[in-house]
Order: sequence, then C-alpha cells, then structure tokens
Amino acid sequence: MSPVFPMLTVLSMFYYMCLRRRARTATRGEMNSRRAIESNTRALPINVEIVQYAKEVLDFSSHYGSENSMSYTMWNLAGIPNVYPSSGDFTQTAVFRTYGTWWDHCPSAQLPFKRTPPTFCSQDYVELAFEEPVYPTAVHILETYHPGAVVRILACSANPYSQNPPAEVRWEILWSEAPTKVNGPQARQFTPCIKQINFPTNLIRLEVNSSLLDYYTELDAVVLHGVKERPVLSLKSSMIDMNDIDEDEDEEKYGCGMDTINKQFSIVTLRELPTNGYFDKLPYELIQLILSHLTVPDLCRLAQTCKLLYQHCCDPLQYIHLSLQPYWARINDTSLEYLQSRCTLIQWLNLSWTGNRGTISVSGFSRFLKVCGSELVRLELSCGHFLNETCLEVITEMCPNLQDLNLSSCDKIPPPAFNHIAKVGSLKRLILYRTKVEQTALLSILNFCSELQHLSLGSCVMIEDYDLIASMMGAKCKKLRSLDLWRCKNITESGIAELASGCQLLEELDLGWCPTLQSSTGCFTNLARKLPNLQKLFLTANRSVCDTDIEELAANCTHLRQLDILGTRMVSPASLRKLLESCKDLSLLDVSFCSQIDNRVVLELNANFPNVFIKKSFTQ
Repeated sequence: MSPVFPMLTVLSMFYYMCLRRRARTATRGEMNSRRAIESNTRALPINVEIVQYAKEVLDFSSHYGSENSMSYTMWNLAGIPNVYPSSGDFTQTAVFRTYGTWWDHCPSAQLPFKRTPPTFCSQDYVELAFEEPVYPTAVHILETYHPGAVVRILACSANPYSQNPPAEVRWEILWSEAPTKVNGPQARQFTPCIKQINFPTNLIRLEVNSSLLDYYTELDAVVLHGVKERPVLSLKSSMIDMNDIDEDEDEEKYGCGMDTINKQFSIVTLRELPTNGYFDKLPYELIQLILSHLTVPDLCRLAQTCKLLYQHCCDPLQYIHLSLQPYWARINDTSLEYLQSRCTLIQWLNLSWTGNRGTISVSGFSRFLKVCGSELVRLELSCGHFLNETCLEVITEMCPNLQDLNLSSCDKIPPPAFNHIAKVGSLKRLILYRTKVEQTALLSILNFCSELQHLSLGSCVMIEDYDLIASMMGAKCKKLRSLDLWRCKNITESGIAELASGCQLLEELDLGWCPTLQSSTGCFTNLARKLPNLQKLFLTANRSVCDTDIEELAANCTHLRQLDILGTRMVSPASLRKLLESCKDLSLLDVSFCSQIDNRVVLELNANFPNVFIKKSFTQ
C-alpha cells in the first residue's frame, strides 16, 4: 500500500473527531441561529422603521487623509452624503491608507501569522455611532469609487452615548463575505442581506479588505435602518440542515470559538475521555505538525477528544506564533490568563484590535507579559486603545529580545510613554503611524535603537522638526531599509540630504504629502543619486516633481518597483518612457492627476509596458 494512505486515514480520523465533537455538544439554542433557520424567517411589521446616518466616527485603523484635515479622512463618514451618487475621486469621502497587494511586496512587508483563519481577511476597520439604538433591518453603504472592499459588518451591544458602562460588551456579525472584485469603479449603494440580532445597537463597525482593488476605495456615508422594538420572527420551517454545523458559520468562527478558549483552557483535571486510538502510534513530532495547521478555537475543541490530544493542544510549542486579532471581539483578561501557561515560549504575538472598551485591562496585559514576554521577538498592538505608559514600561522590561513593535494607530498612548521604547536596543522594526510620539522621545529612540531597519512615522503630527529627526537617522540608523514619512509637515531639503547621506541602504521611502519639499532645491535628484537601492518611492501630491527627477531615477535607481508621483504637473510622457525602459522591475506607477499624462498616453504606455500597472485616477 502507498505510504500516502495511512496519512490520509489519520487526517480523516482527525477531522471526523472534530466534527463528531461539535455535533455532540451543539445545543438546540445554538442551532436555532444557523442559516437554515435564518433563511426561512421573516420579521413581522410591528414597528415603524427608523432611518439614520452616522452621527459620529468613533474609531478607525487608518486613513489616507491628514490628522488635521477633513480631506480623505474617516470623519467624512459622519452625516449625510457629500458625493453620492457621483462617481470618482473626491476629497470629501473616507479613504483607507492602502489598496491592492502593493504593500505586501515592499521591503517593509512582514511575514503573515500562521494559523490565521482563512475566513478572517479584514485589513482595516471603522466604527460608527448612530443617534438611536435600533434592531437593525438594513445597512446601506454608499461607495463612490472602487467599491467592493467591505467584507464584514458588525453590531455592538454597548451604547457609546450611555453614561453607564455595560457589564458585558457583545459584538455580532450582521454580514460577512470574502473580498470580491467589482467590475468598474462607479458609485453604488451596497446593501447586503444582514442577520437579525437580539439586542438594539447604535454602534456599527465596517471591516474592509482592499487587496483586490485597483485603487483606493472611497466611502461617502452609512445608513442604518432599524426598529425600536425587537421584531417577532415567524418560522416557516424548523428543519435543520447538516450545513448548520459547518465551519463557515459566523458564531463558530468569531464568537463561540473564543468562549471555548475561556471555558476549556481553564480545565485543570480532565474528565474521562475516549482512548487515544491510533494517535498513540504516531511520532510526537508528526502529531505536532498536523496540529500546527489548526486555528486556536479548533485546538480548543480538539483538546476535548482524548488525553493525548489534550496534551498536544496545550503544548507551548503550538503557540510559538499566536495571532489573536481574528478573535478581537472576544479576547479579554480571562482569555489572556488561560493562555499564559501555553505561551511561555511565544515569539510572535498579535494583539492588534483587541482590548478596547475595557475588555483588556492594564493589569491583565501586564500579568500576561510578565509570564510570556521573555522570548517575544515580534509584538503587534495596532489600535490597542487600552495601552498606556505602564504597558509600554512593562513591554520594555519584560521583552528583552523584542525586535518588532507595532503601535500603529495607538493614539491614546500619552506622549511621555514613548520614552520607554528607547530601552529596547534590539529593535529592528518600529511602527508609530498615527501615534502621539513627540520629538524628544523619538530622538532618544533613534539614539539608542541603532539596529532599526524599518521605521514608520506616518501622520505623527506631534513632531516639530523633521529635519532634526532626519539628521539623527542619518547619524545613528545606518541599517535603515524602509522609512515612512507620510504627511510629515516640515521636512526640507536639508533633512533629506542628511538622510540620504547616512542611510544609503534605504530601499523604501514614503514622502507622500510632504508639502515643504521642492524639486527646485535638488532634493529629489540627490535622493536618486545617493540611494541606488530604492525599490519603492512615494512622492504623492508633490506638484514640483519634474522630468529631471524622473530621469535621475531612471539613471540611478534601476531596481525601482513602485513609484507614486500623483498630482505633479511637471512630468512629461518622454521622461516616463525613459523610466519604464530603464527600470525593468517596475510594477506600479501612479500618475493620477498628472496634468501632462492624459488617458491616451496611459493607453500607449500600457501597450508598450504591459507588466507595469499604470494608474490614472479621475474626478467627474
């Protein structure tokens, strides 16, 4: 018999055991929420429907715009539509920071976490508050440019305008779907069929994935329809399909799974479980390898099948890399406490989006790191609004081997807290996008963290003198490979010269929306001559970029892969042809709103250089 067949038998038994366990433990109450029931229900018209636009934007993970402006920011989602039903690129809309897969192919791109459920694909989010709590009957999303990014809509039980904090914060998924490619960038009203929930809400969260889009998606407004009284359901059928216990159900994927962690990871003594079957005959390492492909909730379920698999599922080797971001809605202090004994060897930890609205406390986070921080190399804390100075102090004390720290959009951390980061001299990657880091703290970090290779300071508005920061980088951070200075407000040719002279290993540089840089000073030609390893250069919205700059890039930066010169008026088709002929690896060229590059030129360039994605945006 072929050696493949025993392995297939083992895998078949493994999946059968998981399904058997789930089928045995499922209750009638759980099954009633499955889609076979939902698809055969209808709400009786006992209430008058309330229609309301978002009153306020409460939180978001990123946006294209500035912190001190309304253009292209998430705050444009509050109120009535500004643009819809018009289509095109408008500053009055809400735009996230990224689109496509370009950011996954940059020198700064990070390796993904293993064990991330394939059904979790969210990249960004925005949370909206409405005036009146209602039982949702519909959600309308007005998309005005490149629609199709929304992948999840959630509702929260907490009322953001209530004076009394709730004892429990619940999130329910109203709708979820994989990213889809929408034909054409035209505006549309997106109204997915949503699930009914058993609590009123005035807090709606949209999660997006823009990886399939050809350009930035733009959202104009969100409309919530609902009723004040809970709808009465009329069942047409009580038949339950076997698909109702399928792995694709939202409550299992994002809800009950983490509840299972909280309940079952606390078990100290096992009840009598079935025998280990043929797993006793497999090498320990082989079982570990098989289990390494399971998500965290699946490990919890499998731990109930037999004593042997319980031991494997609790082995710290299964938690070397752990991402809890897909389960952000259910992670709390209890979850972290139950995971402590299993995470003593953890090296990569992703707690992005978790802990908000009091679900993770400073003390709970600190206790976890004191037990599990000694081996940490990578720590993702994006949008962790529970973080304060104490948390950063604990990180620097308990994580001596830390090399990668992501604090993106942690805008609640007070400025003095960032001084603690300077104690982590081993840092190689630091993401401070949309934080309140100040100049003094940043200078200290740059002085003591000389191993830095990747640094993001995009939209850090508290820094007063970027020239001084650039000078310190040039003097201390010789190993820097990627630098994000998106929307830094005051860097000049002096700072660019210091940076280019000292950081000659730079492969990625984002100077988008830096209004104080002028081509006439020679800053861009200096960059091209000093940084021959550049693969990504964003000069977004710098109207002074000219043919000389493009020709210098063509002559010196032949490894260039991505170039954004959106908005320039001074670049001609001839210089772009030189660039495309010289930079054979170029894959992205954004010439949106470049006045000399019309659609005819773009079509010609596309025909001659078919491997390059040449983007030309428009406004109607």
